[in-house]
Amino acid sequence: MLNKKFNIDFNKCFKPAVIIYAAFFAVAIVLTVIFGVKLDINFSGGTRITYSYTGDLDYTTTEKLIEDTIKKDVNVSESVGLTEDSKKLVITLVGKDSLSTDAQQDLAKTLTKEYPKASFELYDSNSVNPSVAGAFFVKSIAAVVLAGILVIVYVGIRFRKIGGVSAGLTAFASLFLDVFVAFFTCTIFGLQIDSNFMAVILTILGYSLNDTIVVYDRIRENKSLMPKATTAELVNVSLNSVKIRTIVTTVTTFLAVMMIVVVSELFGLTSLRSFAIPMAFGLVSGCFSSLFVSAPLWVIWKNHTAKKAKKA
Repeated sequence: MLNKKFNIDFNKCFKPAVIIYAAFFAVAIVLTVIFGVKLDINFSGGTRITYSYTGDLDYTTTEKLIEDTIKKDVNVSESVGLTEDSKKLVITLVGKDSLSTDAQQDLAKTLTKEYPKASFELYDSNSVNPSVAGAFFVKSIAAVVLAGILVIVYVGIRFRKIGGVSAGLTAFASLFLDVFVAFFTCTIFGLQIDSNFMAVILTILGYSLNDTIVVYDRIRENKSLMPKATTAELVNVSLNSVKIRTIVTTVTTFLAVMMIVVVSELFGLTSLRSFAIPMAFGLVSGCFSSLFVSAPLWVIWKNHTAKKAKKA
């Protein structure tokens, strides 16, 4: 009943949707050029040292003290646990810079001297060779590319009766947009590209693919029910029949992810923050691209191939 009263011409919404994505990407590219991309040591190499402490710190003063002590540029952040006694000072040196065990212990003594009541102790230390980090980054990208290829193959086989290969390629195009939205979200919010980001990408690929498959499945059903309908009409009817389901599912998942964002902000859980924020934006993009990009783009593809065949 709701679908009959509130029908959307999704094919006409394709160009505005592309303009929205283009505007977002233009702003994001400018911000990326200005602020750069922050790579985790797992992708760029370097050392991450964690000290446990109690009380409060002035992080600007602390970062300057550390850089003056070790004579290297560092990135200082805080990780707060669920209790006040579990605060962590995280020091990251990106690239070839590293600190020996003795230097790390000496740094702890310097920090203790500056903050005698903070009870600084070396909690954890992790170093990654730049060449190993580069190889890991390449493998991560290869995993994403392989996932995209499998998407095309899977959709091509499952929906071969309605032109599966073209459906797979247009589905991949929308997934491509979702991946870049998640990436640029990290750069806009100053989040590091780390292993969490790769988990986000693969999760978004699966989530967006599920939405797209629901749409194509409905198109395949409607094709047998509406044999005389054009491709554009099939897509509009199918999208209007699943739009409420897609939006409600996305909103529900989005609210759950936003709760993770709130918890990560309240308690300084940086690992959760780097996962939840790009995930939230990726979910919204996945819903938007499934409705306004993937299937309408498929209509354009089918109409174009039909015109070429007619001319031939």
